[in-house]
Amino acid sequence: MRSLVTGGAGFIGSHLVERLLELGDEVVVVDNFSAGRLENLDAVKADQKLEVFEADICEKGQLERPFLGVERVFHLAGMADIVPSIENPELYFRVNVLGTLNVLEAARKVGVKRLIYAASSSSYGIPDCYPTPETAPIAPLYPYALTKYQGEELVLHWSRTYHISALALRLFNVFGPRARTSGAYGAVFGVFLAQKLAGRPLTVVGDGCQTRDFTYVSDVVAAFITAAEREDVRGEALNVGSGGHYSVNQLVALIGGEVESVPKRPGEPDCTYADVTRIRQLLGWRAEVPFEEGVRRVLQHIEDWREAPVWDPQSIAEATRGWFSCLGERVDHS
Repeated sequence: MRSLVTGGAGFIGSHLVERLLELGDEVVVVDNFSAGRLENLDAVKADQKLEVFEADICEKGQLERPFLGVERVFHLAGMADIVPSIENPELYFRVNVLGTLNVLEAARKVGVKRLIYAASSSSYGIPDCYPTPETAPIAPLYPYALTKYQGEELVLHWSRTYHISALALRLFNVFGPRARTSGAYGAVFGVFLAQKLAGRPLTVVGDGCQTRDFTYVSDVVAAFITAAEREDVRGEALNVGSGGHYSVNQLVALIGGEVESVPKRPGEPDCTYADVTRIRQLLGWRAEVPFEEGVRRVLQHIEDWREAPVWDPQSIAEATRGWFSCLGERVDHS
């Protein structure tokens, strides 16, 4: 099988590339390296079955050569983070929506057998129901969430209209080695570990009692591969979560270190918790790595964060300002 991974030098993408190569695929990586790092592919860079293209999904012409001969596509490339999406919504629309359109059209042109899209659980906004099923109302609170959902809608529409065998996977709080550390709103594991290495307090938002459906990256990779192999299941969006949820305070206790609180950010749910019944029924997939074991594995790779930028509490507090005005009346300020 010849598989293409957009965003293949990113956090999740690089783990997926490694696994696909282990399974014997020829793998094509498309990445513009705005967030991904070539170093993430160091373990497999000598593999003759790997081909890396520095290309931008927003530029149609740059996708023609990488897509030649591709049989299946894993579309993970996109813009992440909440605050930057509020500050620059046009960029997020261009990458997450128009970029996804370009990927779909490139895939349609070469007749790919299967396409899997990395959707986001943030499309649920602040859900009314936990665990949250796929039937929950879609209520994105900021441009990042909206554009990821619009990308999902494009994928499912192309699946119905152009008979592309496609699935969207709504990912919940993925963590693991190589998680991005840049920015005040980077992945919580990366931020915490960078702070720990620098001997600084761990910046906990609010009281730390908020819970997240932390899902280890190898389980997420397994979900992508399982989804790719089940071509009979198509045209749906499925939750990918751990089957549980854990507080930030639990994470802090496992990492260890002093704690400093920063203001709670409006627009973020107190809980994320996926109902994974549907993906178990349709694909037979379930997460295998317990939360504590996942954290242990991350700590084994703590040196990977040695050069990461460290965000101090003041920087995070300054970045938080303006949220209420940006999000307006849709946020419950209580």
